[in-house]
Amino acid sequence: MTKKQLAFGGIVAAVVASVAGAALATPGSGTTGVVVARAAFPDQVNIKLSLKDDDRGRETVQVRNAEDNVMQQIIFAPDGHSGWHSHPGPAVILIKSGELTFYQEEAGRCVSRTYSAGEALIDSGQGHAHLAHNTSAGETEVWVTYFDVPAGGSPRIDVPAAPEACAS
Repeated sequence: MTKKQLAFGGIVAAVVASVAGAALATPGSGTTGVVVARAAFPDQVNIKLSLKDDDRGRETVQVRNAEDNVMQQIIFAPDGHSGWHSHPGPAVILIKSGELTFYQEEAGRCVSRTYSAGEALIDSGQGHAHLAHNTSAGETEVWVTYFDVPAGGSPRIDVPAAPEACAS
């Protein structure tokens, strides 16, 4: 094969891989997000969050030597949703206006919890798949701080499909 044929084959393979990845992901709808800040800790930082939920009990999220931190403003149109995704590390989510319902699988069941303007939540990240859905009549605005994002990487990790309990 010539260098041109190899280069063309590489381009075709990259396009096929990106289309296949898009087809497998669960994309969001009716959302716009703007990264407003990104920064790295100049010193080694370990983060430990202890979450207590009346239904789930206590969960501890720990990050050693956290990488980048990203702050993002996200606007959800009425009935807009994030698609199924996770984050590399924990995220603190502030509901500025509207209402947002989070769906996730717990103990083989699909559970949801709705948060309103003025409330905040912590997502543990690290593979925790969830979907956020605007259940209010107007726009919902959230501000999210993502911790431990790989340097220069995305704070979002697409999940190929809804968890089994939430698939219907």
